[in-house]
Amino acid sequence: MKLWGGRFTKETNELVNQFNASISFDSRFYHQDIRGSIAHVTMLAKQGILTDAERDTIIAGLKGIEADIESGKLPIDNSQEDIHSFVEANLIERVGDTGKKLHTGRSRNDQVALDMRLYTRDEVVETKNLLLHLMNTLETIMEANTDTYMPGFTHLQKAQPVTLAHHIGAYIEMFKRDFSRLSDLYERMNYCPLGAGALAGTTYPLDRDYTASLLGFKAPTANSMDSVSDRDYLIDYLSAGATIMMHLSRFSEEMILWNSNEYRFIELDDAYSTGSSIMPQKKNPDIAELIRGKTGRVYGALTSLLTTMKGIPLAYNKDMQEDKELTFDAIDTVKGCISLFDGMIATTTFRKDVMKQSAVGGFTNATDAADYLVNHGVPFRDAHGIIGRLVLLCIEKDCALDDLPLAEWKEICPVFEEDIYEAISLKTCVDRRNTVGAPGPEAIAREIAGNRQFLKENE
Repeated sequence: MKLWGGRFTKETNELVNQFNASISFDSRFYHQDIRGSIAHVTMLAKQGILTDAERDTIIAGLKGIEADIESGKLPIDNSQEDIHSFVEANLIERVGDTGKKLHTGRSRNDQVALDMRLYTRDEVVETKNLLLHLMNTLETIMEANTDTYMPGFTHLQKAQPVTLAHHIGAYIEMFKRDFSRLSDLYERMNYCPLGAGALAGTTYPLDRDYTASLLGFKAPTANSMDSVSDRDYLIDYLSAGATIMMHLSRFSEEMILWNSNEYRFIELDDAYSTGSSIMPQKKNPDIAELIRGKTGRVYGALTSLLTTMKGIPLAYNKDMQEDKELTFDAIDTVKGCISLFDGMIATTTFRKDVMKQSAVGGFTNATDAADYLVNHGVPFRDAHGIIGRLVLLCIEKDCALDDLPLAEWKEICPVFEEDIYEAISLKTCVDRRNTVGAPGPEAIAREIAGNRQFLKENE
C-alpha cells in the first residue's frame, strides 16, 4: 500500500519502486517509528482530534506489531516502500479503519525526521556508554603502570622518559573530549520535529510541547521548514565519530608498532590476533589494523553527507534519504571499533622490562643531564652542546649515558660529579616532573583522581 497513491493513475515502474524504496535499511528503526506514533496518537486524543477509544485501539495495534516484529512472528515485508508504510499497513489490517487515522496531522517528512532523530539520540547514548567503558579499562591500566618506564617519542624518535600511565592518560584525555562532543550533540539535537508536517505545520490544533515531552525531548523544534530538512545532528555525530575513529586509529597505530619485533613492547592476546597462512611464526595485529582502516570509512560517510546536503534547497528533498545507509554504517563501525579496541587493550600484556630498557638505551635522559649542568651554573645553551658531545661519544662507544665512566663525563666537562648517575636515572627523570600534566608521581596521582571523578560523574 502506498501512502500517496491517490494522485496517480499508473503503477510505478518496478525499477523506480526499488530505487525509491528505503525499507531495506530504514526497517532498523521500527521501534522508534512505533514509539513516535504512540506519542502522536496520545497527543491527538488529548487534543480531541481522536477519541480515547480510537487512541487505545491504535496503541494496542502498534504495540502488537512491535511485539510481533521483535519475536520474529511478523517479518518485515521489503515490498513496502518504507518502514512507515509497513507499520501503517499492518495497523490498518489489524484494527481496520481506525488505523487510517494514525497519520492525522502528520507528514512522512516530520515522521522520518522524528524517527531518525530518536534513533540517533539512542545511538549517541550507546556510543557514550562504550566510550565510558573504554576509559574505565584505560584507567585501570593507567593506575597499574604509574612506575612502568618507557620512552616518550617525538618524530617517532625517543625523546624523554615517561611512564606507561602517562602515555595511556593522553588517550583518556582524547576520549574525554569525544565524550564531551557527544554530550554537546545530545543537547543540540534534543528537540522534537514531530508536528512540523510536510514543511508548513498543520491546521489541526496539535500540542507539540506535549508530544515533545512524551518523547523525552527538551522542546519542539522552532521552525517547521528547518524541522524536516535539518540533518545537522547527523553531521555532528559523523564528525564526532570521525574524531573518535582518528583517536582509535592513532592508538591502534601505536599498538601495531609496539607489537612489532623491533619494539616488542606488548604481547597481544591470541583472541585479538591472527596468524599467517604461510608463515607459522606470525602473530598479526589484525584488529588494530582493521580499526585503522575503517577510520576512512567513517570519514567517507561524513564527507558524503556534507556533499549531499550542500546543495539542497528548503525544505525536504528526496536526496535526504541518502543520510541513512551511510549513517547507519558509520554508527555501527564506530561502536564496533570502540568495543573491539576495548577488548584488545584490556587483554594486552605490556612488556615492562622491554619498555624500560628501550628508555635507557635511547638517550631519553639527555635533557636531564643538561638540566644537571644548568643547576650547577652552566648556561643552558652551553649545557646543550656538552651533552650533545657526550651523546656522540656514547654512539661511538655503543653505550648509554648511564654506562659512561665518570672520568669521561669530566673529560668533556669537569662540573660532573658522581651524583650525575642518580640525576639521570629513569626514576629521577620521571619523578622530578610534577607540574600539572607531567609524568611524575604527584602529577599522575592528580590526573588519576581527575579521571576517577570524571568517570564517577558520568557513570
